[in-house]
Amino acid sequence: MTPHALDQAVALHPTGAHQYRGATSPAYANMVGPFGGITAAAAMQSVMQHPERLGEPISLTVNYAAALADGEFAITARPVRTNRSTQHWVMEITQPDASGAPATVLTATAVTAVRRETWGVDDEPMPAVPAPDRVARTTIAPQVAWPQRYAMRFITGTIPERWDGQGDTSLIQMWVRDEPQRGLDFTSLSALADVFYPRVWLRRAKPVPTGTVSMTVYFHAGSAEHTATGSGWLLAQARGQAFRNGFFDQTAQLWNEAGVLLATTNQIVYYKE
Repeated sequence: MTPHALDQAVALHPTGAHQYRGATSPAYANMVGPFGGITAAAAMQSVMQHPERLGEPISLTVNYAAALADGEFAITARPVRTNRSTQHWVMEITQPDASGAPATVLTATAVTAVRRETWGVDDEPMPAVPAPDRVARTTIAPQVAWPQRYAMRFITGTIPERWDGQGDTSLIQMWVRDEPQRGLDFTSLSALADVFYPRVWLRRAKPVPTGTVSMTVYFHAGSAEHTATGSGWLLAQARGQAFRNGFFDQTAQLWNEAGVLLATTNQIVYYKE
């Protein structure tokens, strides 16, 4: 069988100790360079396939230092501290600059941990929303490749029909899953955490240039919950909290259909007047 487009996009080949080689995928192309979520997923994949990994991810932070160019890239993934139940990682993606020397385009950190059974509760309940089969599918930005890799069903917050500067909310709620369907795992969830179009576009109803500077994902569920979720829908919700001086934030949550909070995520995003 042909691998899923996501698996092809995050395929990494070992080139040495802690070193991997990958390449961008046209299937996840954005307006400039690749979709940021797929780059975060590649960073996550470098940890997931590392032979020294302990446990499962509980957090991932990626810092987009420069635009990733189409083509090959190198990833370094190194465990810098391993404790009894947690492990701390540092990752870096480089591409050749104009002189051919390696130039950093992304830095990242991750923490993996051995998950143990304890008391638990989700204090951020899933909102009461219509079921996925009661919400119409929406196609956004058909001229851009990466949104076509996801099935999206907007409950609220679809891209404005009129760019008139009269937006009054940044809240988005939608059902989303990989297209074609694919079983959920940490790599795909890392990409899904970035599936939202820029909050400033909705809040202002104006398509200003934007770019994510830094994104953190917290993973609240492990492989067992991912397996139970399978290729089902996720409810994805995001909003901005402040838009000022060329930057805005985004806070978001992703639940499965059973109401389990799988991940929360925060971003700081640049926007240009």
